[in-house]
Amino acid sequence: MIRLLLFSFLLLQLTGCASWFGGDYRDPEVHLVKVEAVKVRLLEQEFVLHVRVDNPNDGRLFIRNLTYAVRLNDLLLVEGESSLWRSVGGHARRTFKIPVRTNLWQQVKPLAKMLKKTDGPLRYRLDGELNSGIIFTREMHLSRSGEIIPGDLLPE
Repeated sequence: MIRLLLFSFLLLQLTGCASWFGGDYRDPEVHLVKVEAVKVRLLEQEFVLHVRVDNPNDGRLFIRNLTYAVRLNDLLLVEGESSLWRSVGGHARRTFKIPVRTNLWQQVKPLAKMLKKTDGPLRYRLDGELNSGIIFTREMHLSRSGEIIPGDLLPE
């Protein structure tokens, strides 16, 4: 009798999990909001990536980790993986700060050349993969892009 009750309880719990894989789920939107320079040294640069996650679903979104690559035009600035273990409520948004370290020494010439042309916009792109879920994981590939004008970043 106890086994039958335990088995019935487990089946009831799994029917709730089945809704996670239904057609009502929509992928969250991920945006690179800001890149903040913390320390800029000759051989190592430290930045904080401000990444906003918008959850369009009714249920809470649990985020395990984020694998990312940020490019300016076609120049790779930083890539890595961050273990977040955070959550975003249903129909809510949350901004995460991801500390990153990189060495742009090899890209100094092309980067300076890009920033020298202050009249035209530069394309940036965030590519990555967001892993969500606690027990059952869901992987979402993301690619977001936009433009910045280097002249707007330089002081007058």
